[in-house]
Amino acid sequence: MRPKLIPSHLLNRRSFLANTMTGLSGIALTQLLASERLLANTDDKNSPIRPIILPEQPAQKRQPHFPAAAKNVIMIFCAGACSQIDTFDYKPELIRMHGQAMPGEKVVTFQGEQGSLQKSPWEFKPRGESGKMVSTLVDHIGEMADDICFLHSLTGKTNTHGPGENFMSTGFTLDGFPSIGAWATYALGSENNELPAFVAIPDPRGTPQSSVNNWGPGFLPAVFQGTDFNAANPIRNLARPGGISNREDVATRAFLKRMNERHLTQFPGDTELAARIASYELAAKMQLSVPEISDLSTEPEHILSLYGANDSTNELKSSFAKNCILARRLVEKGVRFVQLFNGAYQTGGEGTSNWDGHKFLEKQYAVHGQILDQPVAGLLKDLKQRGLLEDTLVVWCTEFGRMPTFQAGASGRDHNPSGFTAWLAGAGVKKGFSFGATDEFSYKAVEDVVSVYDFHATILHLLGLDHERLSFYHDGIERRLTDVHGNVIKQILKGT
Repeated sequence: MRPKLIPSHLLNRRSFLANTMTGLSGIALTQLLASERLLANTDDKNSPIRPIILPEQPAQKRQPHFPAAAKNVIMIFCAGACSQIDTFDYKPELIRMHGQAMPGEKVVTFQGEQGSLQKSPWEFKPRGESGKMVSTLVDHIGEMADDICFLHSLTGKTNTHGPGENFMSTGFTLDGFPSIGAWATYALGSENNELPAFVAIPDPRGTPQSSVNNWGPGFLPAVFQGTDFNAANPIRNLARPGGISNREDVATRAFLKRMNERHLTQFPGDTELAARIASYELAAKMQLSVPEISDLSTEPEHILSLYGANDSTNELKSSFAKNCILARRLVEKGVRFVQLFNGAYQTGGEGTSNWDGHKFLEKQYAVHGQILDQPVAGLLKDLKQRGLLEDTLVVWCTEFGRMPTFQAGASGRDHNPSGFTAWLAGAGVKKGFSFGATDEFSYKAVEDVVSVYDFHATILHLLGLDHERLSFYHDGIERRLTDVHGNVIKQILKGT
């Protein structure tokens, strides 16, 4: 049977080309609509959920994927790898076997061969109603144990500081990936249009080893980078130049705003231009907001004493305490994510600037514990008494843990990413609760083992974000904070 021919008046060269172009246009339009999430909703739980961001208002408040337990996050990062063995991970067997060789084969880690097992130089005591055992190195934080949810089975991917900081802050060991604060503010924006949505507060002694990678935007738009300043060194060059009156300053800004708006109309749809103008306008607003919020002279004496900010005998403790007060003031004003550093890249002698206690751990940690302890406990107490802990999530973390042994020929502990501790407090997490465990010496995580990916997924979940669907299309890949990994640690969530 001969095939039925299509009449020539229905298919000719002109109609064929016209129909082809129409079809291709339709495909292109569908792709554009899908990329902007403007097509009808589907039940595909694997499809990305990207925030709709107005380029002229990149920090405007945006809705989470689902109701959030936390509005804000304060992430306290102890740079240098704070030892879980000397702070929060109590091991009676390690005390019993102090001075003996660790059972099993010889252990060689970051800096070489390990010596004998070493108990902590600090005693552990039961705290509060939970009876949580916490070291006397962090006595003040121990007082808050009933408000803290401890994770004792965290694992990392590297035993090197720079990549370790990157991994804890960005989910990747390499440079160039967005920090967790950048992801959070990309998704949610801020509740204050006069301050950055994301602020990084470096230690008074300097920046961490991985520096701005810890608060960088990576491949996200640059507007989502953390703005770094602290109480001792607020952002410079914000003051109005001498010789220019307030009236002239206001008039100049108004004129500049009109010129920017006119410029935008000449380039409709230029999101980079709009975001750049928005960033400059935010910087202008910060001329007033940052000096005000970083001026702690308005804080009452009892608050300064609570944090230890008026301790004249320990300047570093006092400076870090002021940074903790600054963190509280920022979340009060609606800043979405605050990354607060304790410890800096080492510029002096061994372990003088951070928690990297390789050689003389007892001497070094006695210094660092004093700087960290009261200010962090004061921050928790202050947030709690103001009712801010109900919707603020406080996270304490470090890039990895340390060994239960001392290094051969030294009096300190080597790096250990195989099992370490982090903790959370406040919005959405259980109080006075411990999850996961390392072995009897705190060498490896063995019970309810969790990864940094899980840790990040849980923080995003508490902010009302689905870590599997919060993504950014970059170089042909749907990128996310948790890469292709991660599960929410549901066991630590309040109500589970």
